[in-house]
Amino acid sequence: MILERERRGKIEILTLNRPESRNAMTPELSELMADVWEELEADTGVWAVILTGAGTVFCAGADLKVVASGDSGGIASKRGGFGGIVEREFPKPLIAACNGPALAGGFEMVLACDMVVASTTATFGIPEAKRGLLAAAGGPIRLAKRIPLAIALELGLTGDPVDAARAYDLGLVNRVAEPDAVLDTAIALAERVVENAPVSVRITKQLTKESQQLTEAEAWVLQNRLANSLFASGDAMEGAMAFLEKRPPVWKSV
Repeated sequence: MILERERRGKIEILTLNRPESRNAMTPELSELMADVWEELEADTGVWAVILTGAGTVFCAGADLKVVASGDSGGIASKRGGFGGIVEREFPKPLIAACNGPALAGGFEMVLACDMVVASTTATFGIPEAKRGLLAAAGGPIRLAKRIPLAIALELGLTGDPVDAARAYDLGLVNRVAEPDAVLDTAIALAERVVENAPVSVRITKQLTKESQQLTEAEAWVLQNRLANSLFASGDAMEGAMAFLEKRPPVWKSV
């Protein structure tokens, strides 16, 4: 299988499984991933998702053999773009477990994730300019929102990558781990997330991301609307009661 799946409790782990091709994206894999994202969004048993790669590379981007053949159109799925995810508003927490280099579209998938755990061997970059291409899966759009503009421009215009330590310093990476501990570190982070009320987590993610595009006044309107929907779920009361009764909460809104 070119995409492996594993369920650990409330966490789904997706593994790009083309290690012989550096987990490069093909139309087939991108469409398969689009199907899976739709399934996971609807699955109430999944509260968080981890995306990783088989072997020593996370994803090297588009399969250049496909690009050179002139059949690259399908690499960007019509249902979410590259990997089915870069243009998708996926509501659940999404963690990239970068087991190695994440380049071009691979890095752009990482930028579509909410949090990143990186191997000490990982590198990140958008080298498309070196090949006469454009990083058209969201890299230039998202980078300038995540790191200083001058650094985003340097990455895009030189095409040179940064290592995991530099990515951590820039705020692109949440955790850096040894290669054999990357997935376990990502799972531990996901487990911290899924302890919490899933409706609270989803609304917090939505507010955090959407407010970046709004004025402060507009963001307050959005926050109040989302807060009202959260309190209507009943989990706010459950959280307070569980605290008072010194017991784990039982979340009902999934």
